Amino acid sequence: MRIHILGICGTFMAGLAVLAKQLGHEVSGSDQNVYPPMSDQLIAQGITLKEGYCAENLDAPDLVIIGNALSRGNAEVEAVLNRGLRYTSGAQWLAENVLQDKWVLAVAGTHGKTTTSSMVAWILEANGFNPSFLIGGIPLNFGVSARLTDSNFFVIEADEYDAAFFDKRSKFVHYRPRTAVLNNLEYDHADIFPDLAAIQKQFHYFVRTVPSEGLLIVPEGDLALEETLALGCWTPVSYTSILGEGSWNTDLLTSDGSHFGVYFGVHHQGEVHWHLTGEHNVRNALAAMAAANHVGILPNNSISALSNFQNVKRRMEILASKNGVTIYDDFAHHPTAIATTLDGLRQRVGREKIIAIVEPRSNTMRLGVHQHTLAASLRAADVAIIYQPESHSTMTLASNTVVCQTLQEVVARVKNEIQHGCHVVLMSNGSFGGLSSLLIATL
Repeated sequence: MRIHILGICGTFMAGLAVLAKQLGHEVSGSDQNVYPPMSDQLIAQGITLKEGYCAENLDAPDLVIIGNALSRGNAEVEAVLNRGLRYTSGAQWLAENVLQDKWVLAVAGTHGKTTTSSMVAWILEANGFNPSFLIGGIPLNFGVSARLTDSNFFVIEADEYDAAFFDKRSKFVHYRPRTAVLNNLEYDHADIFPDLAAIQKQFHYFVRTVPSEGLLIVPEGDLALEETLALGCWTPVSYTSILGEGSWNTDLLTSDGSHFGVYFGVHHQGEVHWHLTGEHNVRNALAAMAAANHVGILPNNSISALSNFQNVKRRMEILASKNGVTIYDDFAHHPTAIATTLDGLRQRVGREKIIAIVEPRSNTMRLGVHQHTLAASLRAADVAIIYQPESHSTMTLASNTVVCQTLQEVVARVKNEIQHGCHVVLMSNGSFGGLSSLLIATL
């Protein structure tokens, strides 16, 4: 079958393209924004990429899969409709062609989905389960964001964003998991959800799809998730916690989260030593171990696997380290994720200087929802630079924070602030205009 994918360079759609290719389909796709790492992955898989949208890109496909970034008025969308071509959403295609009859382990939540699903996949891999997966990033242990095997187990990052312009349900309601992780829940995606209650409703629909013989894994004390479960829950719940009352519990043996003990019930299972930092990653790890335990992997075997976990590309990925200066690339784009990531780094590096550079690029950021909390999330940095080509005068700034309207301004500011033993963190869910290359070349 010839499948053409609109919005193919999105993290979800790129993984979908890989799965379609591995199923034996002839796959092509188009996108307005073609940049690594997903473009590199697609090219390596032999998938044809077309930059920009036009009717001519539709070369007699048998099926068009339309990403949720596409809407009416797009040239290719209009051509699909006018020609009467067969089309579907990525989530629906995945459910019907890949997930059917699989034991699906799905990871949902506002933060940590990519990292936690990567941990789950790696634990299963390290224990011989050979899982299939589709993850919204590239786990460094695997080098690809998606793969299809003959395993009965499929790990998926379960996104609450809508499926397509013609299907406004959250993507994750299509997945029907047997094991479901609910990492956390905050207000996000302001372009499609008017408030937190609207997101909780979608999470409630997701919970409705988990069988009574399945398992929900939830962090202890997350009020928004507790309110969601109160709407109805028909599945056993396993709670995780740090120094709490959860079924899966931990004590931090180092303040940066790089060493922690694991308890299942009251029984000590072992200790994780790894290079990741931050309490958020400790929580992610507990959830991943609980999910793996549900398919039969003992905690000590999960601990052993996590000690060799290499994280995900663009999650505090070190781009360069020279002359006492380290440059990191991180995908964090929500104030909570920014704060926890920087706090983890601060715990690791002590008083060494941290320069955080943020591109408020997500739809939620662009709509100004977090304009009064963004600067506060950067408190762990010594210097915070917000790259805002069209600066919002209403943004609340802290004393350590400046706004730059050009990349040249950003580079100049960093050059002025740089010193030996400095950590420069780039935080964006896009390409950041090639800033990383500019900084590496300049510094």
